[in-house]
Amino acid sequence: MSSFHSKYLTNIWNVPNVLTMIRLALIPVFVVLHAMALEKLALLTFCVASFTDWLDGHIARKYNLITDFGKLMDPLADKLMVCTALIMQGINGTFPVIAIIIVVLKELVMIYGSSYMLAHDVVVYANIWGKLAQCSFILALVLSFWHKDFTAMNFPIDRVCLWIAVVIAVIALVDYTLAALKTLRELKAKK
Repeated sequence: MSSFHSKYLTNIWNVPNVLTMIRLALIPVFVVLHAMALEKLALLTFCVASFTDWLDGHIARKYNLITDFGKLMDPLADKLMVCTALIMQGINGTFPVIAIIIVVLKELVMIYGSSYMLAHDVVVYANIWGKLAQCSFILALVLSFWHKDFTAMNFPIDRVCLWIAVVIAVIALVDYTLAALKTLRELKAKK
């Protein structure tokens, strides 16, 4: 078994990791419900997935169930769920494509950067900007299910929240990048 498998795929069966796996499994469910125009069920699925994000972190910290698998898969599941929901809302015209492109590119950079750091045995944890961006995206996505109502009132609050989330996400990317560069310099200096 490779060192990756032995490190990240052992001791994975605990409640927080199962919640992360459930969140991953809910992504195709959300896509199918959204594609079938079952908006309320898609929204419910998204809300359940978002709740598992909060719950798995809470349980992992409270009961000291933090694992290498969770450190790797929890943020990946979050990114996949949010990006999938954004793309689906872009496909139906609720959200502007440019905002979605910015977010997806940012997340691809984050995944690449996190993988690079992981190769150097450094786990990149969510910082305040990343958490704030995630909460803002969840708010924007939940509100987006009432986009037609907001547009009819000439105040598309869901899009306002989306653009705020995009700005915060870009700030988070800059912050993560600066922190990663500092960590890499420190590691290089120790060698």
